[in-house]
Amino acid sequence: MKGPRHLTIVIKLGTSSIVDEKTHEPLLSILSLIVETAVKLHKDGHKVVIVSSGAIGVGLRRMNIDKRPKHLPRSQALAAVGQCRLMSLWDSLFNHLQQPVAQILLTRNDIADRTQYLNAQNTFAELLNMGVIPIVNENDTLAVAEIKFGDNDTLSAITAAMVQADYLFLMTDVDCLYDKNPRTNPDAHPIEVVEDIAVLAADVSTAGSSLGTGGMSTKIVAARLATSAGVTTIITRSSNPGNVYKIVESLEASKASAANSTSSTPPIPPPKPIPSSAPSIVDGPARPLQPPAPPSTPPHTRFLPGPHPIRDRYFWLLHGLAPHGTLYIDQGAHEALANKAGLLPVGVVGVEGNFSQQEARQSRKERQREEEKKTEEKK
Repeated sequence: MKGPRHLTIVIKLGTSSIVDEKTHEPLLSILSLIVETAVKLHKDGHKVVIVSSGAIGVGLRRMNIDKRPKHLPRSQALAAVGQCRLMSLWDSLFNHLQQPVAQILLTRNDIADRTQYLNAQNTFAELLNMGVIPIVNENDTLAVAEIKFGDNDTLSAITAAMVQADYLFLMTDVDCLYDKNPRTNPDAHPIEVVEDIAVLAADVSTAGSSLGTGGMSTKIVAARLATSAGVTTIITRSSNPGNVYKIVESLEASKASAANSTSSTPPIPPPKPIPSSAPSIVDGPARPLQPPAPPSTPPHTRFLPGPHPIRDRYFWLLHGLAPHGTLYIDQGAHEALANKAGLLPVGVVGVEGNFSQQEARQSRKERQREEEKKTEEKK
């Protein structure tokens, strides 16, 4: 897979991929394969980022607690205990292959400020240029509901956008998305490629584990975020981490083959005629030379990036900031904003919430406000 195109790849691992749901023991076999895969990609010249859950799960094992507590301070304390041991485990496994790693803990509050967002982005860039594999997790010890990402699927999508990744892998307990729940419907069909998430018809009833916070629906949300930033997003099975390498290899080989087929080639001169006295060595029609078949691709669902990716400052404005209020605008103001013009006070027909200068707020058309009022009246 060595070639001129060096990629940036983000791999997201949920708690169920790292810790056994019942015993809370680390799944060393899977973790070791993930480390091998990440190092293999790195040696091929690619930049790798790992988004790792599991701090609370590891903390449960360390403190001999059976269930994840519902009390927030207790969960945050377990996260503090578990994060230390989790990072030590990652560092130990990567150290066997002489691969340096770094820990990055984030909350939504860290990236809400533009300066802090750029600082985090610069730190990622410097670590990747140094050949280090960053291991990212949400700072559960400090995060509360108002500043949490909600789940590490969303965190991984925002991380992928920050590092301008080529691929985001969301590792889960199924091979791919299905149109029905494959556990209860034997006739469920896999969904291989999704071009438009808005028209996706898939089963998302699979919930997260008792230790995690995500599920299939959160992965759809993460895919929507990442693809809007131009990142190809892939859902595949976490118990086979080697599939990440195989999928990247197969997709890149297909892209190279497509590029070669479309490139112009000089015309081949006709062969010289063979004298009639020469012995015939052709027993049948000539067979054209076939290019080598691309490597087989493991099962997965691939979300294709949008044609007009939102990056850098625009992505930060859209997903890094939490809106503090809502402006309702008329049709003329909506058209002006759509054409990247300014918003005049005359176009504002209503205001909800409180917000100050430099704070984000939503803009909605007046029609949406009327529809919301009708919905409230019906209730």
